[in-house]
Amino acid sequence: THSQRQCLLPVALLHKPTRVIQHVEISLQSSFQPGMKLEVANKNSPDTYWVATIITTCGQLLLLRFSGYGEDRKADFWCDVMTAELHPVGWCTQNNKTLMPPEAIKEKYSDWTEFLVQDLTGSRTAPANLLEGPLRGKNTVDLIVDGSVSELQDVSDPFLYWPARVIQNVGGRLRLRYAGLSDDQHDEDVWLFYLDVRLRPLGWALENRLALEPPTALRSLKSPSDWQQALEDAQDDGAKNPLPLAVFKDHVDLPKHSFKTGMKLEMVSPWEQLQICPVSVTKVYDEIYFQVTLDDLTVDAMPQFVVCHANSPGILPVQWCLKNGVALERPWGYEGQDFDWADYLKQSGTEAAPDTCFPDNRGFAKDMMLEAVNPHRPAEVCVAQITQVRGRLLWLRLEGVAKPLSECIVDVESMDIFHVGWCEANAYPLTPPLKPVCILMVLIAFSCRLAPSQPVETPPVNHCQPVAVDPGSANGRYGCSKIFVNHRCFSGPYLNKGRIAELPQAVGPGKCTLVLKELLSMLINAAYKPGRVLKELQELEDQSWDCHEETLKAKYKGKTYRSTIRIVRLADQIQDFCRKVCVKLQCCPNLFGPVLVTDKCPENCSVQTKTKYTYYYGKKRKLSKPTGGEEAAEGELAKPTRRRKKRKAIFVQKKRRSSAVDFTPAAPATRRAARRSPEGRRRSTRSLSTYNQNNKYQPVEEEGQLVLDRNPLEWSVDEVVQFINSTDCASLAKHLPGDIDGQALLLLTLPTVQECMDLKLGPAIKLCHQIERVKVAFYKQYAN
Repeated sequence: THSQRQCLLPVALLHKPTRVIQHVEISLQSSFQPGMKLEVANKNSPDTYWVATIITTCGQLLLLRFSGYGEDRKADFWCDVMTAELHPVGWCTQNNKTLMPPEAIKEKYSDWTEFLVQDLTGSRTAPANLLEGPLRGKNTVDLIVDGSVSELQDVSDPFLYWPARVIQNVGGRLRLRYAGLSDDQHDEDVWLFYLDVRLRPLGWALENRLALEPPTALRSLKSPSDWQQALEDAQDDGAKNPLPLAVFKDHVDLPKHSFKTGMKLEMVSPWEQLQICPVSVTKVYDEIYFQVTLDDLTVDAMPQFVVCHANSPGILPVQWCLKNGVALERPWGYEGQDFDWADYLKQSGTEAAPDTCFPDNRGFAKDMMLEAVNPHRPAEVCVAQITQVRGRLLWLRLEGVAKPLSECIVDVESMDIFHVGWCEANAYPLTPPLKPVCILMVLIAFSCRLAPSQPVETPPVNHCQPVAVDPGSANGRYGCSKIFVNHRCFSGPYLNKGRIAELPQAVGPGKCTLVLKELLSMLINAAYKPGRVLKELQELEDQSWDCHEETLKAKYKGKTYRSTIRIVRLADQIQDFCRKVCVKLQCCPNLFGPVLVTDKCPENCSVQTKTKYTYYYGKKRKLSKPTGGEEAAEGELAKPTRRRKKRKAIFVQKKRRSSAVDFTPAAPATRRAARRSPEGRRRSTRSLSTYNQNNKYQPVEEEGQLVLDRNPLEWSVDEVVQFINSTDCASLAKHLPGDIDGQALLLLTLPTVQECMDLKLGPAIKLCHQIERVKVAFYKQYAN
């Protein structure tokens, strides 16, 4: 229900796992890898290029170092894959372009050709398809498109493969359909994360001398000839649309196992939920794969087996349950009240698999929140709470699933668990909790570090999802999950709302300083005046922060400004840092931060306007009469009274003989003379429009100044649009930013109109003429 979607769980359950969920982190990494080489345009030498090495990546940003600098980091530079001129190694030679080292190191080597040969020998070049064309700058997961074909390993025989087609890609979690099955047979679809070792590129089976045969469980659905035809069709489709080889670059090679036939172990049952059972190694395929079978001592037992490898989730050493205080199921048909491994091994004449056969991982904790796949419905992802942790096993309660199916056991390496916010980030439906609790109460308690027992006033319900790193984490101390940009929130006087809307929904995850640096750079570039935002950020400081200094730059009207900004290094300071940046920029405290606002903002900022919001939530300046001027665009309100009177009229309308507009500033003396003249008096008594009962402006075809029926300081955003539509600038109304109300309208000037609306000079002058008419009428009718 809607109320359930608006609510989450108590404070104690909001902690994000401090341990990295590795498969999710890998899926967010750039397709570009450190060490790759590429050719980059020289900024100071037009039409020349030089070889550079990728040092690190952050989203679509690359940190590069020109060849020849060695270990010297002073000339490292960031560039955006989507906008910078980057090419694969060899591009200059193919296109007759000049390779020339930067001036700073030009004299370092006498023979640069020989140096490049040595530098490029054995190196990797950045793939051309990631630098040019439709795949430019895309992450690995984005390369997986619907309809692409791969080969999928049989679940019961590791030496059998069959083609499968991608039906859906959800952040790297793939819905696969075996070749030969129709849409009506979608119940047989398989869900796998793209890093699963069962998934292989097309042609893998033949290259490794393995068999291409239909899945064992589905073989009876079609005749052999139909399956053969399906294979040929899939291979033809795969030749046109294969799953790119780059998708498999992060696949981990499976280690060799040490299991022998007859060895006993414990295993989370793939057949019965919440059970850990004794199993036996019944077959060793090779040094990678082996088969385990459920121990069943009954006479007519039907063997239940599963293929495993050394990294298979859920396999455990003998006595694991005893050591971790977990109940172990007795084998079916076992005689005796209590199961004892020593007696059981002696009776069966077998040995326990040694502990060295099993890896171990830790890092999760009780009450942490996850998003997890419902094992009974693989297409469903639920809010999940960790109810207990034992070694490498997690007991989960799926909050959106009715009992008794709401509990399950997963391995810490399972690819069916995800960070909080994963579904939201991938636009996939998340099954919400059945018993909601007001989320804003949770957020307030969480941000104030209150104990759950302390009373908290309950504000109105809103839909926010906190995904901050657990403050008590040591592993996540310098790591940042995601910083969300909540586009619907109030952008304040410094930031252009249109440019904010073009920013990505989230930045990260990654190192705190890198993620925050990228975020601040985006905010600076989204400002009306980037230099002003850079100056505000330079003044941001808190003695309690553990900071790292970063040099950020801003470009404005052909000039470049640089400043050293202090950025927090610790995960538990990110929320405070983001909030104080928001306050400094006089925008909504939730415009960006580790909290995702998916519905109505808790600050109710949508009803605010630039001037009202700045007055109530900004620097507590008094609202004065608008002054025009360039600084008005940045929320700088004028000083009261005397200065205001001096600037009543900024422009004088000359008598027009045609449709052309003269927008020349007039001197004060000229303005006074104009008001004293008969011509000026005639103009001051003209009425050009009225405001009807339907709140729409109706132009009156009379010569004269604009007469307002309502104070423009009280105009809403819609009323501003209605006024513009009533003038000869109606076609420009669609260019108005969505937060321009009457007060903001009076602050607009020619430079700011050109800047924030991206208009050419002619249309901007035309619109400013109408704005000045409103200003003149305002000062005449309401200023006093």
